[in-house]
Amino acid sequence: MRRIPLRTETEWFRLESDEADWAAEDPADLARWMEQLLVIRRFEEKILELHGQGLIHGPAHASIGQEAGAVGAMSVLVTDDKINGTHRAHHQILAKLLNSATPAGYDPRHDDFGTEAGVLVRRAMAEIMGLTDGFCGGRGGSMHMRHAASGVVGSSAVIGGNVPHAVGYALADKVLGRDNISVAFFGDGTLMAGQTLEAINLAALYTLPAIFFLENNFYAVSTHLKEQTRETRLTGRGAMFGVPSVECDGMDLVAVRRAMQWAAETIRTRGGPVFVEAICYRFLHQSGPMLGSQFGYRTKEEEESWRARDPLLTMPPRLKALGVLDEAGLAALDERARRTVNAAAAALTETPPGANAPRVRPALLPRAEEVDHGIRGDLSELRGQTYREAGSVPASATRDMKYIEAVAAVLLHNMEKDPRIVVIGEDVHRLRGGVSGSTRGVMERFPERIFATPICENGFTGMALGAALCGLRPVVDIMFGDFAIVAADQMFNGIGKFAHMFGGGFGIPLVVRARVNPGAGYGSQHSMDPSALFAMYPGWRIIAPATPHDYVGLMNSALRCDDPVLVIEHQDLFQTSGPVPEDLDFGIELGKARIARPGSACTVLTYAAMVRACEEAAEVAGVDAEVIDLRSLDPTGLDWAKVGESVRRTNRVLIAEQTARGTSHGARLAQEVQERFFDWLDAEILRVHGSEAAPVVSKPLNMAALGDAAKVAAALRRMA
Repeated sequence: MRRIPLRTETEWFRLESDEADWAAEDPADLARWMEQLLVIRRFEEKILELHGQGLIHGPAHASIGQEAGAVGAMSVLVTDDKINGTHRAHHQILAKLLNSATPAGYDPRHDDFGTEAGVLVRRAMAEIMGLTDGFCGGRGGSMHMRHAASGVVGSSAVIGGNVPHAVGYALADKVLGRDNISVAFFGDGTLMAGQTLEAINLAALYTLPAIFFLENNFYAVSTHLKEQTRETRLTGRGAMFGVPSVECDGMDLVAVRRAMQWAAETIRTRGGPVFVEAICYRFLHQSGPMLGSQFGYRTKEEEESWRARDPLLTMPPRLKALGVLDEAGLAALDERARRTVNAAAAALTETPPGANAPRVRPALLPRAEEVDHGIRGDLSELRGQTYREAGSVPASATRDMKYIEAVAAVLLHNMEKDPRIVVIGEDVHRLRGGVSGSTRGVMERFPERIFATPICENGFTGMALGAALCGLRPVVDIMFGDFAIVAADQMFNGIGKFAHMFGGGFGIPLVVRARVNPGAGYGSQHSMDPSALFAMYPGWRIIAPATPHDYVGLMNSALRCDDPVLVIEHQDLFQTSGPVPEDLDFGIELGKARIARPGSACTVLTYAAMVRACEEAAEVAGVDAEVIDLRSLDPTGLDWAKVGESVRRTNRVLIAEQTARGTSHGARLAQEVQERFFDWLDAEILRVHGSEAAPVVSKPLNMAALGDAAKVAAALRRMA
């Protein structure tokens, strides 16, 4: 037996700075970085003070002790380079904000701290305090901050959630030909999350200009690194994916700067990504002003040894030795940092006459009536689009087309018109159009805009979100509807909440296509319609086309919409045919239902494959039912005007769905119908749906688990 040692060919090393590295830096830059360290430290101390006074609602995750890594990393980036972070990102965000507001040639030894920089400090504080002056109007607070103009695209409090987003930023830069770098900042705990590793692998596969910046402070809340993983050399995670990786001292600003310079140069000369690990220490507990030792998971001796390496203690002697700043100069910088931070706090608080404690200025508190503002846009981007319903198109101007052909045709049509559209998903590049034929012709025409991914729904959906925030219009292919749950963090905590929690005013132009095939015998984990889950998150628009014509029109609208759209593609419809205009450039209005079958005896609310089933059921049952194809299923986008007009005539309502009872829209629809139209109802609202359980493989049990025409016919007879 022979044992042949294996080793990686990927660069993987530790980088250390020396005095020559410090001496090589411009004195003005060294002074500026010292000023930034001081501003960040004094800012964090003020935040903890305000929190202790009850002026901050929610947590305050201080980054005290970790400032050198943030300032060193940001010293290499320009404003158009993009970053994100996690729940502990004040230091990175402040450093990025300050750099964006710093004029060329700025030297704090003789230049004034700029007004713009002071405004950004105040607005960052206002955001943490939940005030209208904050970047997100106070919606994001301490853990969710966004200032796109400075390259802060949006932090995420869910561990691992932000890392795929930065991969998406880099994807957008690569596709759109921009020479920028994107950086995801995260901690050792985040490295253990599956979507973090998915993101690193995706960036490596597509050679994206991204840096994965790990702040290894040894603790995920109170869990030590050695309790998280057997392999504590964390840069090995990068090397195992073929990503060049460098470890550095995160308490040494210039060492971090050198590591980031090497990372940036590697990306620009050989392509990305690069993995950087900065070994550092947070001086305080997970949140608040207490020490870890006060909770018993760290010793005082450990904390004291790290405090001796505080960059605010170690950097001043170096600057004195280099002749950059003397004691008076350092004191002046510190005084200015305190003055800037105190001025920000004073602008946001007041002490009422006769009181001995400050309060938030009442005029800066958001108004309660704005609670739902910014969930999604107003569709103004669709103004001017031509809408064409099937009945308005002359037969001579149409051709017969299968549903699945319409899926592929409209995607190709839009990609020919819009270079921002990219397709992301599993097996979308082969098998003559993916597993269902839905991308047929696209790979041959636009191979550079097709990203066939590994099996990592959370990772590639998060990548799509990041790309949508930075200029692309991703189309995400979910092979089976159930797999949307695998990507639940990105679908719901990410895409479903982003616009609202960051204050609104920006779009997330992203389409998710979910294939639904409940009757194909694939069993419980490949058969669901996930649309009712998406309806719980009002940021999503949801469409379920029932005909080839409607698929083309609705997808055209979805691909022009600046809100995220879920498209339900029901496999039972794939081989059905119908007339589609020769000219595919038309839309169907989002939020508009259609009358599939006029009637007067009752109103049937349905969608997707159940539309034809309901039409057939009405004929079989001999009931003159009016069948409404809802088409748009999102709660705030339903066509209640059309539904109401029908209910006022028929005075009866049946809701018909194929999917299981628990994952259906019916309960919500029934409640809203009753709330809106109770005075016109002459009978109870009836529901047809699938069984309690998801379908299983056995054919008789599979069919029994679904709502169908026979069950609708029985309900119609009962209602009649």
